[in-house]
Amino acid sequence: MMDWTDRHCRFFHRQLTRHALLYTEMVTADAVLHGDRARLLGYAPEEHPVALQLGGSDPAKLAAAAAIGAGLGYDEINLNVGCPSDRVQEGRFGACLMAEPGLVADCVAEMRARVTVPVTVKCRIGIDQQDAEADFTAFVERVAEAGCRVFIVHARKAWLKGLSPKENREVPPLDYARVYRLKAARPDLTIVINGGIGTLAEAAEHLAHVDGVMFGRAAYQTPYLLADVDRLVYGDAAPIVSRADAVRAMVPYIARHIAAGGRLNNVTRHMLGLYHGRPRGRLFRRYLSESAGAAVGVEALETALAFVEAAPGSSCGAAA
Repeated sequence: MMDWTDRHCRFFHRQLTRHALLYTEMVTADAVLHGDRARLLGYAPEEHPVALQLGGSDPAKLAAAAAIGAGLGYDEINLNVGCPSDRVQEGRFGACLMAEPGLVADCVAEMRARVTVPVTVKCRIGIDQQDAEADFTAFVERVAEAGCRVFIVHARKAWLKGLSPKENREVPPLDYARVYRLKAARPDLTIVINGGIGTLAEAAEHLAHVDGVMFGRAAYQTPYLLADVDRLVYGDAAPIVSRADAVRAMVPYIARHIAAGGRLNNVTRHMLGLYHGRPRGRLFRRYLSESAGAAVGVEALETALAFVEAAPGSSCGAAA
């Protein structure tokens, strides 16, 4: 979710769900240590619970970056060993590290030694020719020995050569049953499933077998699915926020961002899918998109809302 789940995206998603754990984009350990921390790691207190996702393969650097993240108040530090992009591989992090479970274990051990918050791992079920179930099991076992208790598993293998990152999200077949078997074999671990999950109904089916579900592109492209997460997953009886209320809740935040020198589009680009599938939702999306290059203010949100609220029979309340 690099370039997607930035702080503005997360603040918007938090308007829809109070309880779901939100993740940052993957940030490399070197970037944390030597880059602009305010830009890379800054977040609003309202985003909690929020996890910092790190990339890297040097245990000492990852430990130092984890300590910085924990010091800033992140609720979890996640090590990504599932991203298959060429750029990530060239930096020797991401999915290629699944070929080195010992190194991943060393990274986890050093990170855990520096922080008190949970250190978790996001991975695939295999890579290239190293995709037998025994390989996956051995990887999890080795990393679990280092103290990792939570694994977020994208239920596809990754082809490190020959497929683009987009193709790696679509071409390798999903094997949810393998993730289920991992949970059955290791009930002591928290297993979260990821990959190809697009609705809360699908999530409920998975939750009969594993401990959690991670939404990626579905949460970004159709964010209103998050509005029912608190009720259906966490048993929260609080009223479900309407789409219109979620938009209006963003106004003070966006106003502060613009006053600090930011642009409306920095935030609203993450909100374009809110009315996906709704009457005149395309008008909402198009208006905000076309306002991207203009020096417009928060009043553009009310204008965009007017398109969808004026639709006969449309509702800005909870989806049926």
